[in-house]
Amino acid sequence: MPKKDFKKPDKRKEQITRGSKHVSSARVEVKNEEFLSSLLSEERDLFVLVLDCVQDPHNLGACLRSADGAGIDAVVIPKDKAVSLTPAVISVSCGGAENVPVIQVTNLARALQKLKDNGVWLVGTTDHATQSLYETDLTGSLAIVMGAEGKGMRRLTEEACDFKIYIPMAGKVDCLNVSVAAGVCMFEAVRQRSSLSS
Repeated sequence: MPKKDFKKPDKRKEQITRGSKHVSSARVEVKNEEFLSSLLSEERDLFVLVLDCVQDPHNLGACLRSADGAGIDAVVIPKDKAVSLTPAVISVSCGGAENVPVIQVTNLARALQKLKDNGVWLVGTTDHATQSLYETDLTGSLAIVMGAEGKGMRRLTEEACDFKIYIPMAGKVDCLNVSVAAGVCMFEAVRQRSSLSS
């Protein structure tokens, strides 16, 4: 069998290629509030993730990746005090940013009220809630609301929620990273919703 000449891989070229295997930021754009209105006009149960002032690009990217896996219809974020769809977010999302619409709103409290007015239940996560995630009905039209790193939900966001829930913790740490907590909540909702249809 003849020997083949193998070239030593060019590490720099490999890194560039690896970085570009995910979606190009030029092909991903944030949606506006009109998109939210059109989504709400559809006659079906919606499944939405709301992120109140998440600032770390890796957290938003990870949330979008999990949101895509969970079948989320849209992710709602505020325009101010929050990270947007940066190249880092798009890269970390591994395609989630391309598949899940990200709606940027000027006034998050108003957007939450709009969701409620259209029959979407708002379930917010907070450390001082008394109802467990696993005791909560997460079927029907639903928006899971997550707060920012460290600070959690802002006051008006928390007040807008129909239910406030916590994730039971068995160890010594008192809370999870926002992207991990979002994933836990979304996939508990997926479990409940799929058990209804089976």
